[in-house]
Amino acid sequence: MSASKAFKAALAATVFLSAPQIAAAAEDQDAKIADLQRQVDELKAIVKAMQAAQAAPQIAAAPATTTPLAPAAPVATNPAATAPTATPVALASAAPVEKKKKAWHEKLMIRGYTQMRLNEIVSGPKNAPAGVSRLRSVQDSGISENGNFTLRRARLVVQGDISDRVSLYMQGDMAAAVSNQSANESRQHFFQMRDAYADVFLDKAKTLKVRLGQSKVPYGWENLQSSSNRVPLDRTDAINAPVPGERDLGAVLYYTPPKIQKIWDELTQDGQKLFGNYGAFAIAAYNGQGINKVERNGGLMTVAMATVPFRLDGIGLDGQVAEFGVTAMRNQFRPEVRTGGVSTISYDDNHVNFHGMIYPKPFGIQAEWTFGTAPQWDRTLGAIRSQRASGGYVMAMYRMPETPIGQLIPFARWQKYRGGWKSAINAPRLETDEYEVGVEWLPLKELEVTLNYANVSRTEADERRTGQAKGDVIRAQVQWNY
Repeated sequence: MSASKAFKAALAATVFLSAPQIAAAAEDQDAKIADLQRQVDELKAIVKAMQAAQAAPQIAAAPATTTPLAPAAPVATNPAATAPTATPVALASAAPVEKKKKAWHEKLMIRGYTQMRLNEIVSGPKNAPAGVSRLRSVQDSGISENGNFTLRRARLVVQGDISDRVSLYMQGDMAAAVSNQSANESRQHFFQMRDAYADVFLDKAKTLKVRLGQSKVPYGWENLQSSSNRVPLDRTDAINAPVPGERDLGAVLYYTPPKIQKIWDELTQDGQKLFGNYGAFAIAAYNGQGINKVERNGGLMTVAMATVPFRLDGIGLDGQVAEFGVTAMRNQFRPEVRTGGVSTISYDDNHVNFHGMIYPKPFGIQAEWTFGTAPQWDRTLGAIRSQRASGGYVMAMYRMPETPIGQLIPFARWQKYRGGWKSAINAPRLETDEYEVGVEWLPLKELEVTLNYANVSRTEADERRTGQAKGDVIRAQVQWNY
């Protein structure tokens, strides 16, 4: 029943009850009329309150259900009793509905990316006699005598905040290969764990956090940058050699001052390719044997990193940002040996890395260099020993974020490395010199295409093969993000 009908019904009931009194006492007619007018005014006030509160129909109908047997006069003539009745109705109707708090699993996000490649050796030794190096790369097993299509990565990430102070991150790769199968044939596309860690924030501002689990080792800027963000197809041998696979099992303390985080946030909004969710300063301890491997000695690998961005507005490069940093690593490592199993001897595996860059806007430059000692096969002794390892790269790029066909980033990179590759059997020595040019094209946010040409001079990562394999390689990659 509407508020208007309720008013009419209540008014009729009041008139009906008052009629006998008017007939019996005509002399009090004026007083009764005044009393009726007061009752009408009170009923109008009740209806107005009900309309303002937008009461439910069943609540609005309540005054009309009053029968003549019920004492209507107190309801109509006692404003003090009427007012409290209307107030709870208004409060109940206007009370906000409390939203249900999300469970931790409802806060998780699933994302990932897949990279499909096509590699072709256009000149140089695709194959070679025993003992002679072939044109190969420790960064991509798809560079081979057969080439054709390969899945370089197929990553799936689950991440999210499970509370105000704890977040989780898990990443697997569905394109991992498993070797040492029947007749030494590799099996492709196994699901392998890459990351499995939790971040525990030690302050409300989230500037200080502890990362626990299997995660990237903060050694080298290029190692920390996700392969989904990197402009060239692969990391360089020199920077990747201290931590092949980029990850290990341990704990890291990260700290990022708000001023530095603000610069990184602005770079992210601008579309720059940063190195990811890491700190400006880090201290870490890991097992030190590498990703998904059993620890082989009682020592810990310790790492310390610092990287700081600077605005270049003061020197005439308005809007551009430079970043410089240093990393140090100390470790004892036991490589696999050809006679079977893992070495019983721990070798010094200590490195220092320097990195610097100017983010492209539109022109940019990036460089890193590493020095240290690492396990390496000694041909003279016929054994592994710790020897010098050094190398790095310099890369120039030009970013064009808005063209008629999407974002374009042409680039050119030179890299060099002299040292052991500890994750291969017997830690063979690598001698790498490589020049490459290419372009990354983003026609869509979800799609990236990279074309690359490289002039290569490498030793193969096999201590039984010698000499430099020289040649040219053309490569293409399509990456789709989800």
